[in-house]
Amino acid sequence: MIAVVSALGMTAVLGGCGSTGSSEVTLKLVAADYGDSAANSSQAYWDRLARAYEGRHSGVKIDVKVYSWTDVDRKVKEMVDAGDPPDMAQIGAYADYADQNLLYKVDDLLSIPVQADFLGQLSEAGQLRHEQYGIPFAASTRVLFYNKSLFDEAHISPPKTWDQLASDAAALKAKGVKYPYALPLGPEEAQAETMQWLLSGGSGYTDDIGTYTINSPQNAETFTWLKDQLVGKGLTGPVAPGRLNRADAFAAFANGDVGMLNGHPTLMQQAQKKGVDFGMVPVPGKNGTPKSTMGVTDWMMAFKKGGHKSQVGAFLDDVYSEKNVLDFSREYDLLPVTTSASDAMADDRQEKNLWPFLEELPLAQLYPVGKTSWARVSSDVKKRIGSTVGPAGDPAAVLDQLQNTAAQAEAAENAG
Repeated sequence: MIAVVSALGMTAVLGGCGSTGSSEVTLKLVAADYGDSAANSSQAYWDRLARAYEGRHSGVKIDVKVYSWTDVDRKVKEMVDAGDPPDMAQIGAYADYADQNLLYKVDDLLSIPVQADFLGQLSEAGQLRHEQYGIPFAASTRVLFYNKSLFDEAHISPPKTWDQLASDAAALKAKGVKYPYALPLGPEEAQAETMQWLLSGGSGYTDDIGTYTINSPQNAETFTWLKDQLVGKGLTGPVAPGRLNRADAFAAFANGDVGMLNGHPTLMQQAQKKGVDFGMVPVPGKNGTPKSTMGVTDWMMAFKKGGHKSQVGAFLDDVYSEKNVLDFSREYDLLPVTTSASDAMADDRQEKNLWPFLEELPLAQLYPVGKTSWARVSSDVKKRIGSTVGPAGDPAAVLDQLQNTAAQAEAAENAG
């Protein structure tokens, strides 16, 4: 889901004095935008946090640039390729930069209490070769959203299995629902919808020891079922899944045109603004609730080029205070990445809508982000996976191609 722009300039050292040293330091941070309009852009959050921090640390200035998820990863890469990385980047992946020895280790940045507060599985996901470089920033899980009004009109209940999902979708289609089940396999975030379906079919991108298993028999069966039982029967709407992006599917749900779809917490706010009466249940599995659902974590990282390790570490300690983690999570309906903030959210009845997602996070399975090969594999999934469910689609053949991409990327990673 993520990505940054042209070079923003190297960290400046100006005259003056402050609490962090004999000269003023400007730290550059590039971050992704979690808002869906100018009114709730993440720029406003970061500006508030930065100004508050500067007020307590007279020797440090924080320069924050926020870009859309469509642009942010690419923009950061352009800066890095130009030899001018920001001091910090809050984006979608860290492993490539860690593999190039461009990032500080988390141990070298954050205080021990802050490190100890991260949820364990998220810290582990931030490791490359048993050293943590990626700092989890915000998390989400997936549930099945359904339109209660449309379900009532069709006299159906939320599904627990694939067969029930297909039956519900057929009933919704019979009532004229535009998208009985929205299946966004378009290039924006196809890797997410794909992973959720792979997990619900009992497999995934990798096995328990991290080996790619994209072309497993279970995965082939999963996409064959999607092709034959949903897409082939006209139950996924007028836009071919390979051309339907996640943002468009969410917008259609908020407009009342979708019966059900897999969604993350931010869809709640979007649907509520449009007055959609929705419900949320666990994602159906082949024969019931799957043993694991998908979790997604975005990442903060710190580049070594600017050389301001102590100032960056002190600022990030502040970013990950319980208050700041909760403020961001509440503003964008996301899950906290720290134990203290998660416990606070679990005790707050005003956050009850997020509890179903919060309960899933400890057992959620994340993308294999600790592999430098994942960036290439994810990109290929976005390009190819939509074709598996088309009229001439061959799920097994496409999954074999994706497995070959993974094998080649793994070989390159190991050779490096």
